[in-house]
Amino acid sequence: MSEALAAFIRERAGADSVTIANEMRLTGGAIQENRALDVEIAGGPLAGRLALVLRTEAKSSVPLSQPVAHQFAYLKLAGSVGMTVPEPLWRSDDPGIVGTPFYLMRRVPGEALGNRVVRQGPNPALAERLGRELARLHTIVPSPGAPDFLGAPPDDPAAESIALYRRFLDAEPMPHPAIEWGLRWMETHPVALGEIVLCHHDFRTGNYMVEDGRLTGILDWEFAGWSDPMEDVAWFCARCWRFGANRLEAGGIADRAPFYAGYEAESGRRIDPVKIHFYEVMAHVRWAVIALHQCGRHLSGAERDLELALIGRRLPELEHEILSLTAPGRNHA
Repeated sequence: MSEALAAFIRERAGADSVTIANEMRLTGGAIQENRALDVEIAGGPLAGRLALVLRTEAKSSVPLSQPVAHQFAYLKLAGSVGMTVPEPLWRSDDPGIVGTPFYLMRRVPGEALGNRVVRQGPNPALAERLGRELARLHTIVPSPGAPDFLGAPPDDPAAESIALYRRFLDAEPMPHPAIEWGLRWMETHPVALGEIVLCHHDFRTGNYMVEDGRLTGILDWEFAGWSDPMEDVAWFCARCWRFGANRLEAGGIADRAPFYAGYEAESGRRIDPVKIHFYEVMAHVRWAVIALHQCGRHLSGAERDLELALIGRRLPELEHEILSLTAPGRNHA
């Protein structure tokens, strides 16, 4: 792989020669595989040492995940509206280079693992910054100039998501009544239709890089697509993404207030608490469905992996939170 990849980089970088000095698989990335590369480039505009990440297609996937070609395009879109993302450099669909389609981006410094990020303690400044970053993404709206791969926006994103998750559950060999309850609760507590924007759909602690308490890059764009902006806001605050720091409801790093304030100041929108509650229920339903698919990748034999197997063990806590959020008499406003 190294020789073919070095030749690819040499051609794209306009270099005289390229040497891959170090290569290491990165932790995280339960869907795609990420490898850190240290590359020595001789000649051309990028001459010198270049720190890269190679992101490849997974051996198997989940239905909601998108190909690396789309992820590469999302990185470019995000950068175009001022988001802090790793610079996407080159991509290829040629399986002869690394065995699967891939792209290369600059490697940014910092820590991404959620449990390590929250152990650094409360960081309201980071939460406020992340709110502003999310608001910048939400400036991308359906328009004649939108990339074709984004497709047409949904008429009712919440209703379409509920229907999709129900189809996924119907295909599961075992019943999951708590998840079904969550779906039914959402059907009987619909939210008003609002704006449609480009959502990250996995904007959370664990999918951004932090160095010395400061944001260095927002990662993992495989779930992006059109939806209600409050879905992204709620996903960041969902209990399942606090990594045990449950009193800090904004991603385990701060109270909601600084995250909301950053988002509202940058976007000009007001946070809708009714929609936030609705989409937090949906967040746990969605994550439960994804967990079933991730575990299924392991159980099917398509991709034997301990991390995928352990994701399936998250289901009871997700089901508990669904029931807690939808308990009779709970204040849903």
